[in-house]
Amino acid sequence: MREALIKAMQRHQIVNIMYLAQSGIITKRRVKITKITGDSFTAFCFTRSAKRTFRIQNVLAVLPILQRESGVI
Repeated sequence: MREALIKAMQRHQIVNIMYLAQSGIITKRRVKITKITGDSFTAFCFTRSAKRTFRIQNVLAVLPILQRESGVI
């Protein structure tokens, strides 16, 4: 999981993560990772509109957001 997070950070990608919260609830967050240190990472969470810190071990999945081209041909 760490490698996927590092790759997203290096590419400045916004990603969806499935995350296991401390309360045991699984949440889906849209984030942009800003810093990875040790066993956690800091990201701007678009879901909460705030900077948050997440534990890498609690990330269940990392899915890059694919931007669609809009327009008519």
